[in-house]
Amino acid sequence: MNIVAEVLVGLVAVLHLYFLVLEMFLWTAPRTRAAFGTTAEFATASKALAANQGLYNGFLAAGLVYGLVASNVAFEVFFLICVIVAGLYGAATANRRILLVQALPGALALAAVLAAR
Repeated sequence: MNIVAEVLVGLVAVLHLYFLVLEMFLWTAPRTRAAFGTTAEFATASKALAANQGLYNGFLAAGLVYGLVASNVAFEVFFLICVIVAGLYGAATANRRILLVQALPGALALAAVLAAR
């Protein structure tokens, strides 16, 4: 079960690195705009806000990676809870799809980490 937990935590970290790239570097690209359902005008106007959000996603990924590398379950649990809370908030305030894209993977990883203890 420990391997499953580590793989899931790693996948959540990679997912958040992907969010970082989308939000910090590809926010105004046509495919990113299509994925987030934004117009070119909105993407341009919100580029700084998206980059800030991407940076936070990078911090989440960094915490998860540190937890994996250091075998620090407390770090993994803390950052997975952060991922879940961010996903729940995003689903409630921005787009319900965030529940499936962010909160669900975080919850599955958290369940696996706790089950592996």
